[in-house]
Order: sequence, then C-alpha cells, then structure tokens
Amino acid sequence: MAKSAILYWVCLLQGFYFFATGIWPLLHMESFVAISGPKFDLWLVRTVGLLLSIIGLVLLSAAYNRRISLEIFLLAVGSALSMAAIDIYYAGIDRIWNVYLLDALAEGSLVALWLAGWFKQEQER
Repeated sequence: MAKSAILYWVCLLQGFYFFATGIWPLLHMESFVAISGPKFDLWLVRTVGLLLSIIGLVLLSAAYNRRISLEIFLLAVGSALSMAAIDIYYAGIDRIWNVYLLDALAEGSLVALWLAGWFKQEQER
C-alpha cells in the first residue's frame, strides 16, 4: 500500500493522462490524426486507445482507493516505458510524426516520478 504522496499524485496523473490520450481517438479520430499524423490502420489506433483507457482507469481506481501496490507500480512503469520506447523508435525511423517525442518525454517523466516515489516510500519503511 502506498504511503507516499508522490505515488498517489503520479498514479492520478498517469491515470488521467492515459485515459485522456486513450479515449481521444475513440471520440474524435479526425482531431487525433490532425495532431499525430496519418494512420494506416485505424483499428489498431482504436485498440491501443482502448487499452490505454483501461490502464488509465485502473490507475485512477488505485489512486482513488489509495491502493498502489507493486502490481500497480509495475503496470504504470511498464506501460509508460513501453509507450516511450515505441515513440522514440518509430519517430526515429520516420514512421510516425515527431510529436510522439513529446509523448515519450511525458512518459519518461512519469517513470522518473514513479521511481522517485517508490524509492522514497521504501526509505520510509
């Protein structure tokens, strides 16, 4: 269970971020594509959007209930690292627009906050 305020806030932040970015292409694909660039497989965009939305809801639930376990930590950090790696790799080979590098920066910041909060909590034990 999380005692660190940092973990609560970063869980809440990532939950909102993942939910908002996941639901966006489901609600208005046209604006999503206008910002993020053309997409070849809209079904894949929708699939990723649904998965990010669910992860976001799980993180929001964990923050709301203040039950941030090791499993929640691993889900949050693992999903953020995965998204950042995809963003960096595919922007690097010009498969996706460079705007995704901003997402990678956000994801990396979330990971740094998670690690800071987790280690702070461990030191307090």
